Amino acid sequence: MGDPVSGETGRHVVVVGAGVVGLFAALYAHRAGFEVTVVEREGPERSTTSYGNAGLVVPSHFVPLAAPGAVAQGIRWMFDAESPFYVRPSLDPELLAWGWHFWRASTPARARRAGPLLRDLHRASRAEYATLAESLGNPFDFAATGLLVMCSTEGGLEAEARAAAKALVVGMAPRVMGRDEVAALQPGVELDVVGGVYYPEDARLDPGRLMHTLQSELTNEGVRFRWGARVDGLLRRGERVEAVRVAETAAGEGAGPATIAADEVVLASGVWSQGLARDLGLRLPMRAGKGYSMTLADPPQRPSTPAILSEGHVAVTPLETGVRFGGTMEIAGMRGGVSPSRVRGIVASVQRVFPAIGMQAFEREPVWYGFRPCSPDGLPYLGRTRVARNLIVATGHAMLGVSLAPVTGLLVSELLQGRPPSVPLTALDPDRYRGV
Repeated sequence: MGDPVSGETGRHVVVVGAGVVGLFAALYAHRAGFEVTVVEREGPERSTTSYGNAGLVVPSHFVPLAAPGAVAQGIRWMFDAESPFYVRPSLDPELLAWGWHFWRASTPARARRAGPLLRDLHRASRAEYATLAESLGNPFDFAATGLLVMCSTEGGLEAEARAAAKALVVGMAPRVMGRDEVAALQPGVELDVVGGVYYPEDARLDPGRLMHTLQSELTNEGVRFRWGARVDGLLRRGERVEAVRVAETAAGEGAGPATIAADEVVLASGVWSQGLARDLGLRLPMRAGKGYSMTLADPPQRPSTPAILSEGHVAVTPLETGVRFGGTMEIAGMRGGVSPSRVRGIVASVQRVFPAIGMQAFEREPVWYGFRPCSPDGLPYLGRTRVARNLIVATGHAMLGVSLAPVTGLLVSELLQGRPPSVPLTALDPDRYRGV
């Protein structure tokens, strides 16, 4: 075994993965008094899943991905090449098992149970973001703007009004709006909508700046980073993971120890967590949900309120650097490259609502994509596991990684300290698919 990076104090935490969840876990762990090493397969300058997303903090998203009606809608969308949700047909046993669990989880009873939990997690994250922004001078452009769901059809507005009624039940205060009220929240922008729903608790930030802020803050506070180091195994002895085995990648910054000794391990490596967990006998059903985004630096018209285009499920985020348009959930494995049909679907949705933003505005813009880690029941995996006493799992956040990252880091810190979690974690148990 290689020389340990640390571990002499019994308080060395190795965080596997430097996405937004891993960085927040490292931040809260270090501020709780732990020595922390973050291990990441990519380099410090990268464009992974945490960078190109919509940057929305969304208490309004209290319904899990595995929602009632999701299976039927997904089947209908499979026959539309430009639809916002797509599952590539396959006889892959893991995909079939994931689909079975997704179907079983898509019930009204499960959605009702998940709603208050997701609401509380999002609200806690929003509060943490506000505190962090105030303490650092808001370098990641956090703003409590609310979120506007805009509808281009009467049917879409009726569906969103029903969703708003459910939000009222869980203690939120959405406002159903007509065309003129929606237009007032997007001044100076030509819109083709019939109405919408405004969620005042939601917020937005710049995800790229957030990631740079976190990395800089962690470095300044003394957290170690091991860049360009792919974790290819968690070495267990008895009931504990005693070390993390790494292999240098093309982004590596020079040879380091082949193993990093650990007193505690936080598994926060997104879709790659599944394979590392499997080697320990831990079952974390997960599929990669590819999402796309494009950022227009100088659009013909600039929306000022973050929005969701209801019929196309496209997020619209005003940033200081432009306006970002993102969407789709493509369950097709870890396939690289851009699907032109998915991009056409996003652009068509934007043009339907924003007639002044034509196709030509997108022609020269690069298309970003990333892989979201999707559990079959739409809830993250968060907590300790019975397969190893010193392993904490923090992954499976799907499209909610940025929104849920701060509270995830806070809960990881509480678990490391042996404190009762401030939010109940039973429904997020990493062992919930054990033996099924």
